[in-house]
Amino acid sequence: MSEEKTPLWEVFIRARQGLSHRHVGSVHAADATLALQAARDVYTRRGEGLSIWVVPSAAITASDPADKDELFEPTASKIYRHPTFYDIPDDVGHM
Repeated sequence: MSEEKTPLWEVFIRARQGLSHRHVGSVHAADATLALQAARDVYTRRGEGLSIWVVPSAAITASDPADKDELFEPTASKIYRHPTFYDIPDDVGHM
């Protein structure tokens, strides 16, 4: 007897005070609608969420930590991409 596995969904929540979605966990659900409902029930019990994203885990592709030099080192030679040498006036505030 073979059992069908329920797909795994990764859950991202945008907090009321936040500007971006953060990964909060995973849920098992048959489809996206059920995954949203399960994510709401599990991860926003206190009403802290403003928006929920659910993504099938199988759709996520991650880099290998062993490839970090190949992926991230070339950016160190392009200082113009990092605005660390600009003077920001104090009255500008948080950017």
